[in-house]
Amino acid sequence: MRKCYNSSMHDSWKTFLNSEFEKPYFKELSEFLSKEYNEKTIFPKKTQVFSAFTTDLNNVKVVILGQDPYHTPGAAHGLAFSVPPTEKIPPSLLNIYKEIDSDIGHHANKTGNLKSWQEQGVLLLNNVLTVEAHKAGSHRGRGWEIFTEATIKYLNEKCDHLVFLLWGRDARNKKALIDTKKHLVLEAPHPSPLSAYSGFFGCKHFSKTNVQLEKWGKEKIVW
Repeated sequence: MRKCYNSSMHDSWKTFLNSEFEKPYFKELSEFLSKEYNEKTIFPKKTQVFSAFTTDLNNVKVVILGQDPYHTPGAAHGLAFSVPPTEKIPPSLLNIYKEIDSDIGHHANKTGNLKSWQEQGVLLLNNVLTVEAHKAGSHRGRGWEIFTEATIKYLNEKCDHLVFLLWGRDARNKKALIDTKKHLVLEAPHPSPLSAYSGFFGCKHFSKTNVQLEKWGKEKIVW
């Protein structure tokens, strides 16, 4: 399975990723995934599992942590909340766009593809990077959470002045891993239709992010 991981991962991540790939938890995860991909329909494609890590680590300004990939065919492509441009915009992303519109006036994307955010330095990372078709959360507890925690710790240590957008319980549980004197952490409920009205709408995370980036002398994100 490890041989199938995205070969276009940015060089800036390879020391970290290669180190994680050799750890016992990841070897167990890799064995599990090899069996799953061979016997079942798993999303995203093997070559897209690490799409978030095509982002240059040195350019990361914002980290958005999702839950697990979309479990419907064609939707997941390795970036949290994002879908390929030909796919219908999912409900959670629709709510994200609604909040952007309310917060800063309009969202720039015409589709549900968030590649333009990634290109500006937004790391779109899921807490769990794979899922079985039509079974939300089916790959939880297999080791991905350990990997994601290691990634957050690495970002916390290696980068200066990041904005972490933690939406939902799984993401907010990662706050303890982040030095809030060094980085800005913004928390809200998950943007899914089940929880968006509990505090995601009105959180103004997109304008707050850009205000902080400009204070740090960084270019704001075109949301």
